Amino acid sequence: MRDPVFDWIEAEQRRQAEGLELIASENYASPAVLAALGSVLNNKYAEGLPGKRYYGGCAYVDEVERLAQERLKALFGAEWVNVQPHSGAQANAAVLLALLRPGEKLLSFELAHGGHLTHGSPLNSSGKLYAVMHYGVRPDTYLLDYDEIRDKARKFQPKVIMCGASSYPRDWDYATLRSIADEVGAFLVADIAHPAGLIAARLLNNPLPHCHVVTSTTHKTLRGPRGGVIMMGKDFDNPFGETTPKGTPKKMSTLLDAALFPGIQGGPHMHGIAGKAVAFGEALEPAFRTYAENVIRNARALAQALIERGYTVLTGGTDNHIVLLDLRNKGLTGRDAETLLEEAGITVNKNLIPYDPQPPLKASGIRLGTPALTTRGFGEEDFRRVAGWIDAVLSHPTDAEVRRRIREEIRAYLEAFPLPYPPTGVVAVG
Repeated sequence: MRDPVFDWIEAEQRRQAEGLELIASENYASPAVLAALGSVLNNKYAEGLPGKRYYGGCAYVDEVERLAQERLKALFGAEWVNVQPHSGAQANAAVLLALLRPGEKLLSFELAHGGHLTHGSPLNSSGKLYAVMHYGVRPDTYLLDYDEIRDKARKFQPKVIMCGASSYPRDWDYATLRSIADEVGAFLVADIAHPAGLIAARLLNNPLPHCHVVTSTTHKTLRGPRGGVIMMGKDFDNPFGETTPKGTPKKMSTLLDAALFPGIQGGPHMHGIAGKAVAFGEALEPAFRTYAENVIRNARALAQALIERGYTVLTGGTDNHIVLLDLRNKGLTGRDAETLLEEAGITVNKNLIPYDPQPPLKASGIRLGTPALTTRGFGEEDFRRVAGWIDAVLSHPTDAEVRRRIREEIRAYLEAFPLPYPPTGVVAVG
C-alpha cells in the first residue's frame, strides 16, 4: 500500500511547478543537492569533527565534511568554518553562546524593522538569555543610520554587535560597523543568511574581512539544502581568557565548535552536509555568478515595475534580492495581499514595515524575492510581467474571476520554465 506521505509530496511538487514562488527565503535546490540529501549518509552518526569522531566508521563522511569545509572557505575567503549547524538559528545560538555569558549585552537590528528573530527578539532564546538593545532604520528613508548605531553602542556598551536582516533590501557597511565595535570593545557578528549567495558571487560587500564571526543559512540565495554554517575570516583568541592544557590561549574556533556540539546540537546531519558540499561546489562555478547577477537585476526590474504601477517600494529599490512593498496606499494589509495572491498562484509573505501600525500577523506590507524564479530562468521582462499580475490581483481584491484567470495564465506561462525534478518530486541517487 502506497504511503500517503508521497501523495502530499506530489501535491507540493505540483504547487511548486505551477505557481510563482516569490518568498525571498526560498529557492529550488538542484537535483544533485536533493540526491545527496536523500542518500545513505542519512544513516550515519558522526558526532565530533573530521578525524575526531565519537563513533567508528566515519572515514567516508569525514571526507565529505572536509570537502564541504574547503569549498565554503573558498567561496567566502574564510580561514575557519563549521558546516554542521542544522539551521541558521542554530548557528546564531551557538555563536552567542560562545561570545556571551547569560545577562551580557547584545546590540542588534530590530526585528520589526527587518532584523531576525534569533538576534535578540524577546520571543527567542537570544532575547531571554541576554540583555538586548536594538537599532532600527530612519523613519524618513527606511535606511540604516550608522550614526545612531554608534550612539547606541556608546551608551549601551554591548559585548556583541550583530548585523544582518531578514527583510532589508540594501547592502551593509561592515567596515563602519567594525569601527563602531572596536570603539566600544565589542565583537561584531554578521548573519548573511539572505544575501549569502550574492556575497559569494562578489556582488555585495563581504563581511569576512571586518566581522569577528559570520553565520549563514545554506538555502535562500546560496541555493543549497536547508542548513547553516559558521565562518571566520581569521581565527582569534577566545574572549574569556581560557587556556589549553599547555597554557596557551584557546582559539575562538575551539569555543565555537564546542558551543555547537555539545553545546546546543548532537550528531551532525551528514546527508545535509553532503548537500551543502554539492551546493558549495555549484556556487564555485562561473555560472553561479551569472545567476546571482540575474537575481539582483530581476529584483530591480520588479521593484521599478511596481513603482511605475503606483506601489510604495521601501527605500525606493533594492541592492539585493528583496523587494518590500508598503500596501497602505492600496488599502490592503499584508495578510490580505498574501491571501489574494496565493489564490492566483503567486506565493509571497506578509511582512511588517518599519514603524508598522499593524500587528505582525496582519502587517502593512509584503516581502517579494527573486531567487527562486531566477533559478527557473526568469529574466527582467518576465518579472515585469509578474509585476503586472500582482497589480491585477491587488487592484481587484473582490474579483475572484481575475484571480482564477491569472492562475491559469501563470500555469500556462510556467510550462516554458519547468522545474528540474521528476513528477514524483523524489530524486533518486545517481
